[in-house]
Amino acid sequence: MKLDLKPLEAVLAEYATTKGSLITILQNTQELYGYLPEEAIKLISERTSIPESEIMGVATFYTQFRLEPVGKYLIMLCQGTACHVNSSELILQTIKDELGIDDGETTKDGLFSLECVACLGCCSLSPVMMINENTYGSLTPDKTKKILKELREAAQ
Repeated sequence: MKLDLKPLEAVLAEYATTKGSLITILQNTQELYGYLPEEAIKLISERTSIPESEIMGVATFYTQFRLEPVGKYLIMLCQGTACHVNSSELILQTIKDELGIDDGETTKDGLFSLECVACLGCCSLSPVMMINENTYGSLTPDKTKKILKELREAAQ
């Protein structure tokens, strides 16, 4: 399936000739597609005259950018000190067991992606995870299983 690059054209019309706007262009691109597709990177390179290698250097340097699509539900599991001390490893293992994926992977059905992050800034809720815009704290393995089950059911 060919990627529709028309939405990206509006972003490039606004920023392509503005010096220092690459990060803004990449942020907008990821907002449009959920990640940075290869076809989009090629078009950005053509319109900005920035080599693809330089764009990839920026895209891989900053952790905010993704080069692969993510699932409908992006699970960001905190690995900060408070979460670690409060057994975030048990939560990680529960997610791995329930979904059959590891950090940085997406389920085969495209429903869930898992990303371990350094800190979510919710230490009083540790262990904690965010799924899309929702924060889930004081996690236990059972609570985590219940959350994943509810999301899976809601998606059907």
